[in-house]
Amino acid sequence: MKTTAKASFAKDRYIGLVYVAPWIFGFLVFTLYPILASFFLSFTEYDLMSAPTWVGLQNFKELFKDKEFIKALTVTAQYVIFEVPLKLAFSLFVAFILNMNLKGINFFRTAYYIPSILGSNVAIAILWKFIFSTDGLVNQVLKVINIAPISWFGQATPAMFTIVLLRVWEFGSTMVIFLAALKEVPAELYEAAEVDGSNKFLNFCTITMPMITPVFFFNFVMQLIHAFQEFNAPYLVTNGGPMKGTYLLPMLIYDNTFKFYEMGYASAMSWVLFVIIMIFTAITFKSSKYWVFYNDNGGEE
Repeated sequence: MKTTAKASFAKDRYIGLVYVAPWIFGFLVFTLYPILASFFLSFTEYDLMSAPTWVGLQNFKELFKDKEFIKALTVTAQYVIFEVPLKLAFSLFVAFILNMNLKGINFFRTAYYIPSILGSNVAIAILWKFIFSTDGLVNQVLKVINIAPISWFGQATPAMFTIVLLRVWEFGSTMVIFLAALKEVPAELYEAAEVDGSNKFLNFCTITMPMITPVFFFNFVMQLIHAFQEFNAPYLVTNGGPMKGTYLLPMLIYDNTFKFYEMGYASAMSWVLFVIIMIFTAITFKSSKYWVFYNDNGGEE
């Protein structure tokens, strides 16, 4: 009987391994191997044509003397500072509205999620570029209200605004997560606050926000990581211009890899970006104990 049970267990185990084998293969080949390869190449000089030449820390030393790298890092920091708070605030605002019991609310929830599906589409990025062009829809509207047209792609600040706005427009996924968190806030808390004479603004500050801080923390970390890795919007909409005012670090990594074939140098940039993301993520996790409140019912009452 025991032998049969063992044989059955072994058979189930092998069947399970067969099912997860495609994921294991994909992880090893398309995730782990590129990570290890890029780490090795970051210490080499490699152009795809000849064998890698070991240079040690030379690539990393040159990075912080490279004005183009410093510029791209600065622009990336500006993008993150503007994009992450705006997207979180707007997502939470829309989620708060969609959490109300309004007629046809399910239709609006679906409609507001659509931009997140379409936002990464190349066609949408091209359309966005036309909307903000000199004779685009935005400037046409400005003319109607007697405001001079703006050269959106002629100056760094307006150009940065366009790509930030594109990503803020894709608030659907973040909004859905906030909406789920808002629905989990007990209605009894609001009822008790109303009895004490509280208003909606105080309810939001003293009940809603503390209750959804774990979800806010999750969304913040995910948006922070995504913002540091942004590539599509500046590449397709502004092409890093003008005067490299929207030339983010991932674009510099891409150019060094596929235009200049400096694989070692680009790998070093990638690892610097990885370390920066890890530092900010670690700081966020470390600070979370001061502002994230978990509803832990496992303790003593």
